[in-house]
This record gives sequence, structure tokens and C-alpha cells, in this order.
Amino acid sequence: MNPSLIILCISAYFLLLFIISYITGKNDSNESFFLGNRNSPWFVIAYGMIGTTLSGITFISVPGWVASSQFSYMQMVFGFFVGYFIIARILLPLYYKLELTSIYTYLRDRFGYSSYKTGSVLFLFSRTIGASFRLYLIASVLQFAVFNSWNVPFALTVAITISLIWIYTYRGGIKTIIWTDALQTTFMLSTVFIIAFTLMKNMNLDAFSLIQEIRDSDYSKMFFFEDWKDKKYFFKQFFSGVFMAIVMTGLDQDQMQKNLSCRNLKDAQKNMFTFSSILIVVDLLFLSVGALLYIYSNKYGIIIPEDPDMLFPNIALNSGLPYYVSILFLIGIIAAAYSSADSALTSLTTSFCVDIIEFEKQDPEKQIKTRKYVHFLMSLVLFGVILLFNAINDDSVIKSLFTVAGYTYGPLLGMFAFGLFTKWEVNDKWVPLVALLSPILCYILTLYIPFGFELLILNGLITFVGLYFLKFKKS
Repeated sequence: MNPSLIILCISAYFLLLFIISYITGKNDSNESFFLGNRNSPWFVIAYGMIGTTLSGITFISVPGWVASSQFSYMQMVFGFFVGYFIIARILLPLYYKLELTSIYTYLRDRFGYSSYKTGSVLFLFSRTIGASFRLYLIASVLQFAVFNSWNVPFALTVAITISLIWIYTYRGGIKTIIWTDALQTTFMLSTVFIIAFTLMKNMNLDAFSLIQEIRDSDYSKMFFFEDWKDKKYFFKQFFSGVFMAIVMTGLDQDQMQKNLSCRNLKDAQKNMFTFSSILIVVDLLFLSVGALLYIYSNKYGIIIPEDPDMLFPNIALNSGLPYYVSILFLIGIIAAAYSSADSALTSLTTSFCVDIIEFEKQDPEKQIKTRKYVHFLMSLVLFGVILLFNAINDDSVIKSLFTVAGYTYGPLLGMFAFGLFTKWEVNDKWVPLVALLSPILCYILTLYIPFGFELLILNGLITFVGLYFLKFKKS
């Protein structure tokens, strides 16, 4: 690959993002930055959330899962659909009724100050680790594909990566991201379609013959009802999908901030229903591409990497396909990674401003300055964490940190569930201890019992039980 050509294409891509940022960021206000003036078109949000939900990790990993898990991931996707329905019917009406900017403000009103801070800190920790991990992956790909040949230090690659996000989000915030996410989703999906079409053309397949080829392969089994101990067992994956959608979308400031920017509750609900329906089709597309990649590898004797995550990159970058496939793949993965990273930076800024330093107590003019300082601070935090990942230089340790960040969503599930489905008050000062012990207990259990995605449900249940022991009736 020609690094100069890659840089030229990536520069053109970011030029489009900067143009969108310039147009949408003219109104430099906190209402615009945090909630898009509550005037965002629901259909644009629904389309853009596809890219945010998939992220760079999904772009690479889902196709690689096909060999070991076949199409069983769709069982979780159907669970996602039910989870999104619950969000639309229960959580969104609550958030709109309370007119929230940060969804964790609900915990303050329901339980108290300690619960409120606990929820926001859990989100900040989870999202910082998650966003850093995704950006670390994309920076590593850029370093390998482009900057190593120019002897550019990895730290500079990371600085460029984060600076680009900061530049196009620091003024418009969520108002800009709603439109850039739509553009990034377009690039990501177009990339997958074009690469799949190229592989099909090389194999002399059309759409109907490809479907038949996948159906006759060993990769296409979707539903697993045989062994309840199996991680692929239908009900395990389905209910894990339900709760993962509720927690990682409905209880996540990053995703909910876009929904709260809709004109009204009805638009936000239409957004959620539309988005969840499109996501089923898109995830099925990614799994089909994964099956196609394995079939292609087997037909042409391409060595399949030990790490299944590297299957897609290996074929796109190293299998002798035309140059445009490599360039499209890099743009696609950048679009997927940035569509989740830019909204993460904005939501981190929002949560820190509203939940941690409670800047709304300041006068309006000072609030804008504070928001910009925090936005820059969050960029530096992401920069530092990515460099820490690089210094560790151990994939197993880094992925473990990413897994630990996922553990912290369990306490959020338990706290919100307790608040929504009971009328008890709790001894607020002990809530942080419950939220800390719950993931620790879950981790200890995993040393003795093999858990899959259903660990999230257990984590939330332990938190719920812990809050039950702190309960008292409101006088």
C-alpha cells in the first residue's frame, strides 16, 4: 500500500467531517453542545447510531466470530431488539419527563448524592476505558499501515488521532456528532458492501448464489437450543442481549444523549424503534461477510490467522486484492472507530461537567469556558490511557482492562432497576460500597464458574440485592 495515497484519502474524509463541524458548530452554546438544542431529526439519529453501536471493534471482530460461533450472535441481536423496546417504553419517558441533561441525575433525585456520584463515576470509568481501547486499536492500525514507514512515533499518531476528534467536536458537540455519525455510518456500510462485492466477483458469485453458499457452509447455524450449558444456548444469549441493550444504551450517557436531543419523546421513541430494526439487518450483514471471508480463504488457500479478529484485516490488506480494497478497509474501520469515539468524548465532557463539578451552578458565560476546558481535559485523559495501553504492550492485559470496564455496567443496571421497580429508599452513603463489591464478587465467581454475557445480569442482580439490604421505607 502507498502510505501517501492512504493519507490523502483519510485527509479527504476528515475534511468532510470538518465541513460538517463548521456548519453545525456555529451556535457555540451549552444547549447545542449537550443536547443539540433539542431539535435533532430522529431519522438522522437512528441512522447514525448504527455506526456508534457497531464501533471499530465490531467491524473487525463480528466477522471473525463466525468460525467459532457461527451465526449465534443473532440470538443476542434479537435480544437487543427487545431491550431497545424496553428503553423506548420505560426509560425514555422517564428521562423526558425529568428533562435530564445527564441521565445519572435521576439517581440523585431517587436515592441521594452518593448514588448520583457513584453512577456518574461508573460511567466515566467505563467509557474512558472503552473509548481508549477502541482508539488504541485504530491508532495501532494507522501506525502499522502508514506511520511506521515514516518513522513517526506512536505517541504522535495517538495525538493526531485524538486531536482530529477534538477539532470537529469542541464547538458543536452532540449537534455535530449526530450528522458526522450519519456520514461515518455511510462510509462504514459502503466499505463492507464494496469489499463483499469484490470478493463475490472474484469467486464468480451473485447475491443468490452467495446466500446458498453460506447456507450450505458450516457457518450459518443461528439458533442453539440443544445444550443449556453451552455459551451459545439461545436463552442465555437472548436475555443477555436484552440486558446488554438496556445497560449499554439505556443507562449509558453516550447513547442516551443523542436520544435526548430529539424534538420530543415521540421522536425519540421512533428513533429507537427504527434504529433497532435496522441493526438486525446490519448485524446479519456483518456475519454474512464473516462467512464470506472464511469461504474465500478456504477456496484460495489463504492462511487464517490464529486471532480471528485479524481475519478481515488480513484479507483486506495482505491478500493481493486491489489497492482500493485496502484503502476502503482503513477508511471503514476509521469511520467505525471514530463514530463511537467522538460521541464518547462528548458524553464524557457532559457527565464530568454536569455530574462531577456541577457546573450548572456557574453563570452561563463561565459555563461555556468550563465546558471547553473539560473537553480538552477529557482528550488528554484519553491520550494518557492509550499511551498506557501501549506501554503495557500485552493484548491479554489490555483486553482484561476492557472487560473490567464492562463489569461496571452491572451496578448501574442494579441501581436503576431498584429505583424504577421499588418504592424503597436506601441508605445512600453505603451505595458506593455495594457498587464496588458487586463486580468484585462477579469476578471471583468467574474463577470457578464459566460465565458468558449473562454475567451482566448476575452483576446487576447482586447490586439489586445489596440495595435491598440498605432499604428503608420512606416516612
